[in-house]
Amino acid sequence: MLAPKRAKFRKQFRNRRKGLAVRGSSLSFGSHGLKSQQTAWITARQIEAARRAMTHYTKRGGRIWIRIFPDKPVTKKPAETRMGSGKGDVDHFVAVVKPGAILFEMGSIDSTVALEALRLAAHKLPIKTKIISR
Repeated sequence: MLAPKRAKFRKQFRNRRKGLAVRGSSLSFGSHGLKSQQTAWITARQIEAARRAMTHYTKRGGRIWIRIFPDKPVTKKPAETRMGSGKGDVDHFVAVVKPGAILFEMGSIDSTVALEALRLAAHKLPIKTKIISR
């Protein structure tokens, strides 16, 4: 699964998640893409599940680009722990996704296959998405 190799700081603030995607909002590599329509944290596991669904459907044909990376650590305290005593340990990593961000791109593959693969990938994600083409 995707995770940063190293980070300047181990734990991060949660921050605000409002506004539209400023960068990464147009197709750069492939001819078809999956564009987000909502704000969310997408976990590394969800990205991997979507990637596997696309790769499996295309029978490893064509090219797939993952345009988001889970670089934000999310902490979690152990179960049945009392309040206080600091912030919990890093549990998993998420990618902050805003409306308009391109999540995945596909290229050098038949259009109908690419559209179906992106549809399957969209079902693995916790947000509303839109399939776009060049």
